[in-house]
Amino acid sequence: MTSDFSLPPGLRHRQIVVRDTTLHVAEVGDGPPVLLLHGWPEFWATWLPLMNRLHGEFRLIAPDLRGFGDSAKSPMPRADVGAHAHADDMAALVATLGLDSIGVVGHDVGAYAAQAMARRYPQLVERLLFFNCPTQTVGGRWVHDGHVNEVWYQAFQQLPLAEALVGASRETCSLYLQHFLTHWCHRKDAFAPALEMWVDNFMKPGNLRGGFDWYRSQNALRIAAIDGHPTPSVRIHQPTRVHWGRHDPILKSEWAAFVDEHFDQAEVTFCESAGHFVHVEAPDEAADVLADCFA
Repeated sequence: MTSDFSLPPGLRHRQIVVRDTTLHVAEVGDGPPVLLLHGWPEFWATWLPLMNRLHGEFRLIAPDLRGFGDSAKSPMPRADVGAHAHADDMAALVATLGLDSIGVVGHDVGAYAAQAMARRYPQLVERLLFFNCPTQTVGGRWVHDGHVNEVWYQAFQQLPLAEALVGASRETCSLYLQHFLTHWCHRKDAFAPALEMWVDNFMKPGNLRGGFDWYRSQNALRIAAIDGHPTPSVRIHQPTRVHWGRHDPILKSEWAAFVDEHFDQAEVTFCESAGHFVHVEAPDEAADVLADCFA
């Protein structure tokens, strides 16, 4: 395994009770606190490339979102763990950690959660950084201009058989994850050193369901947005940086044009060497952006 996915010195793991669940939290460093919110198909370890670069400058707090990684699992599929639920969990986590406020980094699912957190708990969120940033305005673009062929998984993962098919064996799980971890990357080998770690994680009981529950929870809002009825957007006031992978095939970089519709103070820049996973594909650049944003 390359140094990007090695474990940084001083890495700490905890199980922390928040609201009606228990979250696994990985943490490193003792500087200004920054909350790192992962996407799908990810868990806390997606932030290891940044943890290895920045543990001497920041207190990096990387929870597994509810249902993901080593956080508690629901025994049955759920459709009530959308962005608001994750935001409420994160607000409770910040309070449990004894922090008055925090910087927040969001990616993919975590980007939705970070936006909800900034709106619902503005006093807790000092600044925001997004590696690519889906917004309500994306709406119908999910199915326009042939993009429907990219979002098939969002419907498939809601089916009862999805968990059984993907988790039928280690090989099926590996094939499924590898598709997204290569197709969504511009640097196709970015996750190669960590693939077995990813398969280990998603083969744990309930871990596929936890991620799939996100798509069940988002479905009604997603369909409404596609039909031209997106959820009304409350503007976000905190200073915000968006660093978008130019070659992202699922969250297209041209959709960065919609950012100003939702944020009062947003600076948008682009990573020319990355697709969906800027923090993994271009970790040196991502670390510089994070340090500049939260220093």
